[in-house]
Amino acid sequence: MELRDYIRILRKSWVLILLLTLVAVAGASVFSIVQTPKYSATSKVFVSTQSSGTTSELAQGNSFTVQRVKTYSDLVVTPIVLLPVIGKLELGITSDQLASRVTASAPLDTSIIDITVTDTDPVRAAATANAISVSLTAVVQNIETPDQAGAVSPVKLTRAQEATVPSVPVSPNVPLNIALGALVGLALGVAIAVLRETLETRIRNERDVEQITAVPILGGIVFDSKAQERPLIVHVDPRSPRAESFRTLRTNLQFLDVGRADRAFVVTSSVESEGKSTTGANLAIALADAGARVLLVDADLRRPKIAEYMGVEGAVGLTDVLIGRAALKDAIQPWGKGQLFVLPAGHVPPNPSELLGSARMSLLIAELNSSFDVVLFDTPPLLPVTDAAILAKNVGGVILIIAAGRTHKNQLRGAISALDNVGAPISGLVLTMLPTKGPDAYGYGHYGYGYGYGYGEETGAETSPSSAPASARPPVARRTNLRK
Repeated sequence: MELRDYIRILRKSWVLILLLTLVAVAGASVFSIVQTPKYSATSKVFVSTQSSGTTSELAQGNSFTVQRVKTYSDLVVTPIVLLPVIGKLELGITSDQLASRVTASAPLDTSIIDITVTDTDPVRAAATANAISVSLTAVVQNIETPDQAGAVSPVKLTRAQEATVPSVPVSPNVPLNIALGALVGLALGVAIAVLRETLETRIRNERDVEQITAVPILGGIVFDSKAQERPLIVHVDPRSPRAESFRTLRTNLQFLDVGRADRAFVVTSSVESEGKSTTGANLAIALADAGARVLLVDADLRRPKIAEYMGVEGAVGLTDVLIGRAALKDAIQPWGKGQLFVLPAGHVPPNPSELLGSARMSLLIAELNSSFDVVLFDTPPLLPVTDAAILAKNVGGVILIIAAGRTHKNQLRGAISALDNVGAPISGLVLTMLPTKGPDAYGYGHYGYGYGYGYGEETGAETSPSSAPASARPPVARRTNLRK
């Protein structure tokens, strides 16, 4: 993953990261509130020798005390020192319990012992630290004094600092806990966001597609929540950003397969509900608006949708032509005011794959290519059935539809493999259902003009499909009208 991938992940999952950070901060705050405050008091004991001889003896005595300080520090938490303190202060606990509250340390190369006591009562903490220093002094003097009459201990312990009653608790450290909570929440949020993106199998944007195949991406269609209500957006709302997406797709389609004389394409997808039928229908309208003579063929002989979307009679269509029950010129229906024609699917046959792969279908494809500038075949998805792959081999060009956020990467790989197995070339890919907001959003510089550029909101009546300016229509070769 590159830096821009991480930035995209942060933009995409910032709500999750912020939520986890706030939860962690709230948890740290609650933890700090419910914790009982603890206070710490420290007394200092100075260790020295009672020798008062020469300078050499003083140096030896100083070296001796430095060596003994570590031993005396370990002695602080032993029962011999703590039991007198418990009895004197009437603490009512065992020596082990008191030892867990006491810490003794000696700074390096010094003769100082720091005795620190942590307790929930600040007064008791100070009293305990002072009592331990007194008890340690007595115990050391008793241990170091030789068993001889009149002998004195060579070591002397003096309390150098008396513990004072603390006013500020040492725990909980609320600012530190909140900072650690925020750091943990932030790290956890980023880790989950990266992990989720790494394990994500759905295609979100063109970068995901480019990691799977080198087939060019022709364009992208923005998501429209009202697509079910108005599938023919180019006809119903020609000034909308989604309609502009289809016009951009129309422009890019002119540069596809420049070495191929026929301009026929199979429009299909990996699985259902990816927007292939609406994409094919709107693309056909956009091509016809530009002056091309276009035929939209409903080759989905299992669940035909074109007749319903285009509002034409679907009782007679492709199936009837293939079995010889109807003539081609009688099955093709004109649509709109331009040069757009529709060939519905007709009756649903029991053997759609065989019909689409028949010799009669190959002859029909050649006949349609000679009569129209562009022929678009709407077919079933590739993975459930083989209809699209069979037809694509004869047509010679495929426009593969990919729904952003819905199509999985393995589904796209399977669709490409299905076409490769029959030797059907993929002319290009089209991303549909692209979001309009967020890091994967449709926008200017990718697939079209985006919002607020070039077109305003239409307030008048619906514009007809033929309302595109003539100057925007690319020149196309006219062919013989099939109906003449």
